[in-house]
Amino acid sequence: MLGHGKKGAPVLKNGAGTSESKAIDPLRNLGVQDDEDVKRMLQGSSMVKVRSPRWQKRRTLKLLEDGVTVWCQSHKTSSRAKELQSFSVMDVECVREGCQSETLRPMLGSIPEGCCLTVVFKGARKSLDLLCQSPEEAQQWARGIRTLQERVENMTQKEKLNQYPDSCFHLRADQNHDDKMSYDEVQTLLQMINIDLSDQYAHNLFQKCDKSADGRLDHKEIEVFCRELLRRPELDAVFIRYSANGCVLSTVDLRDFFKDQGEDASVTHAQSVILTYELNEWAQKNQFMTPNGFTMYMLSKENCVFNPDHARVYQDMKHPLSHYFISSSHNTYLTKDQLTGDSSTEPYIRALNHGCRCVELDCWDGDKGEPVIYHGHTLTSKVPFVEVIETINEYAFKASPYPVILSLENHCSVEQQTVMARHLRSILGDKLLTKPLSGLDPHKLPSPEDLKGKILVKGKKERMVEEGGYSSSDLSSSDEEASQSEGKAKTKKPEQKPVVSKLSPELSELVVYTRSVPFKTFDQAAKNPSTDMSSFSESDALRHVKDSGMHFVRHNSHQLSRIYPSGQRLQSSNYNPQEMWNGGCQIVALNFQTPGEQMDLNHGRFLQNGQCGFTLKPPFMCLPDTTFNPENIGGGPGHRPLLLTVKVISAQQLPKPEWDKPSSIVDPQVWVEIHGATIDNDKKKTNHVDNNGFNPRWDCTFNFTVHAPDLALVRFMVEDHDYTSSNDFLGQFTLPFTSLRTGYRHVRLLKVDGSSLSPASIFVHIKVSPCQSSPSKSSAKSPAKSSTKKP
Repeated sequence: MLGHGKKGAPVLKNGAGTSESKAIDPLRNLGVQDDEDVKRMLQGSSMVKVRSPRWQKRRTLKLLEDGVTVWCQSHKTSSRAKELQSFSVMDVECVREGCQSETLRPMLGSIPEGCCLTVVFKGARKSLDLLCQSPEEAQQWARGIRTLQERVENMTQKEKLNQYPDSCFHLRADQNHDDKMSYDEVQTLLQMINIDLSDQYAHNLFQKCDKSADGRLDHKEIEVFCRELLRRPELDAVFIRYSANGCVLSTVDLRDFFKDQGEDASVTHAQSVILTYELNEWAQKNQFMTPNGFTMYMLSKENCVFNPDHARVYQDMKHPLSHYFISSSHNTYLTKDQLTGDSSTEPYIRALNHGCRCVELDCWDGDKGEPVIYHGHTLTSKVPFVEVIETINEYAFKASPYPVILSLENHCSVEQQTVMARHLRSILGDKLLTKPLSGLDPHKLPSPEDLKGKILVKGKKERMVEEGGYSSSDLSSSDEEASQSEGKAKTKKPEQKPVVSKLSPELSELVVYTRSVPFKTFDQAAKNPSTDMSSFSESDALRHVKDSGMHFVRHNSHQLSRIYPSGQRLQSSNYNPQEMWNGGCQIVALNFQTPGEQMDLNHGRFLQNGQCGFTLKPPFMCLPDTTFNPENIGGGPGHRPLLLTVKVISAQQLPKPEWDKPSSIVDPQVWVEIHGATIDNDKKKTNHVDNNGFNPRWDCTFNFTVHAPDLALVRFMVEDHDYTSSNDFLGQFTLPFTSLRTGYRHVRLLKVDGSSLSPASIFVHIKVSPCQSSPSKSSAKSPAKSSTKKP
């Protein structure tokens, strides 16, 4: 029997599968209620938190009933301290067993290694070093965290919606833990979920759900209250538009919808979506989709704005390395700034786990003949070279099978360079590339496919010269960066006879396809083998892009270029990587430890192609005689302008800035930005919505002309409007223009550090069409202006 609910939204009144509210068990929902490791975590464990040999405090760690939050008992009372007393398993980058961290490794021998555990977090949060009571307990916690992460990652939308009310509402808003909520607790709940409802509406909704009329909501009534808050009238409107009878979607209706979405409009696909997302058994059996099932589908990963086909390696990986953008990190060892920040192996884990394929090692002489890595002549701490290589060996190919480049900034004596070479060979073993690949031209760059599973050393290399002696690269990027950071001007050295090499032959021998050479002129570089590569400071690279764009793109079609940040960026800030990609530069190195717009663009660039760290450059950037100039795009092959139309409809469950007062509610606005060739750079914003971070509505439409779509990125950014000070960042999502999906889509927002902000999202409609006419550069570029056109 069919009927209509509040606001005319069609609902099923009865029939098999209608959802009478039931108390949801989060652990059963996750499928881990019988997992022995999770049971131990629920019981809690007494452990020792370790910060140094002298700082060791006993703590009790316990998994909360929501199945994702771990509570670490402490006696501190400040709000910041309480916030750090718990963590979500989804905020964990990895769990390292044994004495592998910088804190625990020096204590090896004085504490039982099998009992040690390090929880490495995403972003900048400091790792948690723990000493368990037994090796079995350490293993159970490590396995348990990994199990919960895997289960949460693979949850269906139905399971997530069931999990959300329990974890967020029942556990956190129920202040006296009596499994019921008073109206005061409901008001706390509304502040938690960032919505400012009128007191009258909130009280009416409370009374409607309070079936027992005792002034308190039990678990079942809390869920009904949450479901009413989670209603999506804008999704109901799309449903009504495509439903022939206004009550359900038939397979024919769904096919019409999918056709307009620009995706598979077959009967098979329509039936598959009904079977996967429809909650009502009667409707599912008769191949109908109800509004609830449609909402489930629209909120699922299957309907996100990012093309799921691009979540796998789909590009041709058999081109030479110079034809790819390569995800690259600068000062990889640093956790913070380059003056006083700690050096650690953990940033290498984070970078490699996120698909980074070029990491940097600043190598200096250390004590007892062992080289160390740190930012020379600063107060940054030091980490042994051997520990970094061991970490790279373990994590190099967990996220991607394609080659990793070790960018050595070599400041070591010949003796310790020899030690470096010995460690590289013994630790990396067969992974280390020590000679050109057989059957291939040793003077030409191989492909990522050729180099799968291999680690390459980038650095200076000795070679025979006409005088009969040996010569190494005159100036490496390490020399350039050192002179820049010390404020010294680079001077051209007078020609002289070869002197005794300061390069270890053993280390020189390990440089195969990535030999560092100084850049002089484009004409000179064209005569060098493609296995030579140069490093450019950001200012030099930008000058080449602006003044000699076409020649720089040609140069980068056959040789690798590495770009590094200015030495004046003492706080490890980043430059705009898009300007370097516009010039065809492949290894655009950024400070991964510093979040912000620049790292958002980097994440967006490498989101495609399975996040393997290599993305194929546009075809027009790979031709040795290309006429493409990023500063002056005309017509011609590869540059067909497209019109992008983005309608920002609404947002859902936006967070508050971490530093906001608990009682404050955000006033959100959305920016839609295009980052690409100079003529394409543009951004526009919606108006702001007062006091609603839960379900703000805009219905604003923006148009963008994109001349070089293969090079462009699209960034959605949400911020909290503030009349009195700068706006606060709330969330963002960046993706390649070519990975956009048309139609009604959800944009799943990310935190400032790039981790998930689920369930926060933006609901948009995307349309891409050929341009009827191409506007002039001056009319196309208007980043200062905003548009709030309403259809």
